This record gives sequence, C-alpha cells and structure tokens, in this order.
Amino acid sequence: MTVRALVMSVVVLLAVILLLPTVRAYVNQTGELRALRADVAEAQATRDALEVELGRWDDQAYVIAQARDRLSYVMPGERSWRVVDPDTVVDDLDPETGQVVTDGPVDVAGHVGAPWYTSLWRSVQLAGEQPEPGSASPTGGVQTPPPASDTPTDPATPSG
Repeated sequence: MTVRALVMSVVVLLAVILLLPTVRAYVNQTGELRALRADVAEAQATRDALEVELGRWDDQAYVIAQARDRLSYVMPGERSWRVVDPDTVVDDLDPETGQVVTDGPVDVAGHVGAPWYTSLWRSVQLAGEQPEPGSASPTGGVQTPPPASDTPTDPATPSG
C-alpha cells in the first residue's frame, strides 16, 4: 500500500466521521418537519370544519332545530312528548292474568269493589308476607297468596 492510498483512506474516514452526525440530524429533522406539516394540515381541516359549523349558527332554521334537539324546546302551541325509556314501555296486557290493563285503580284479588284503603292495606300485607319454603310456582315466580277474607282487618287492632 502506498502512502498516497493511506492518506486518502484517512481523509475519507475523517470526512465520514465529521459528516455522519450532520447527515443524521438532517434526516431526523426532515422526518419531524414532515410530521409537523401533517399536523398543520389536520389542524387546518379541523379549523375549516369548525368555521362551517359556526356558519351554520347564522341560519335561524338551524338554531331552531338545535334548540329542539338539544334543549327540547317547542314552539308556542306545540305539545312536547318524551319517551323516558323506550325499552321499559309495557304492553297493555297484564303478563300474569292476560287481561287488558286499564287506567284507574288496580284491584287486589278478592277485593273487587272494596274501598281504596282496604286494597291498600291488603297490598301492604301481601308485600310483607314471606313465601313458604318450597312454595314457588312452576314458572319460577312467587305464588300468589290466597285471597283474604272479605272483612278487612283494622291495622290499629292487634291480632292474636
């Protein structure tokens, strides 16, 4: 190997060592610049969409529609209907008896036509009764207790 080749290889090695960090920084900064330009383009698209949305609020019909949808406002003379939970809307048939459910008081079995306080007291008694062990109905529900006597018990009178 000649001296000339040796000097040339040292110069090339020195140039690589000096230029490598600069080239690496250039490549990293180019990638960051590309990512930042993409972020700017996305921000501009978002800004344009928001400006369009802001422009919609200048239209009176859009404002009225938003007041109806978001705030449940109605125009004077209109009637508002709201379904609280459409999944819990019950049918017009009683699942236990199969009879049509009507508006008005609910009759407790055995007390049709009795005064309201008798039906109320019977309802309280039914709610407080413990089912007997092994008395579950075949459908898995609780058996209905036998109807009480026609004479209502006075809640103030102790029984026993």
